[in-house]
Amino acid sequence: MYEPIRAKSVHSTMADAPSDFPHRSREEELDIQLAGHLAALLAVTDELRALAPSADLDTAAERLAEQVARLRGGGAPARASLTSVTSEPHATDLHRRAHAVAGRALLVAASRADTAAAILAAERMDAHTAALAGPRELATH
Repeated sequence: MYEPIRAKSVHSTMADAPSDFPHRSREEELDIQLAGHLAALLAVTDELRALAPSADLDTAAERLAEQVARLRGGGAPARASLTSVTSEPHATDLHRRAHAVAGRALLVAASRADTAAAILAAERMDAHTAALAGPRELATH
């Protein structure tokens, strides 16, 4: 009544075919994600440095650049020059953005068990939380 299948299944031939593109491990994917989050945090930090220079932000930027370079195999991250910020962003918005990016970096660093990056991201979250809370506390006293 039914005719038997004479050709191989499309699914089995695809499973047997060699891959044309390299596959990354989970650790490599997490390294790429973490480097991206830290590079984004570095960009926001550079914007904050242009808006209100401080030694804390300078140190944070250097530490972030070191971590990004480590995760990218030694390649230095792209940096914004302190004079290249064209629009005048509000510092509160930048601190909120930096806090959010540092939180994402902390999650990826924790899942990849990268203690150095996790500590740096947590410190940056604390610094941006303090910067956001600072003006409010001064206004209430």
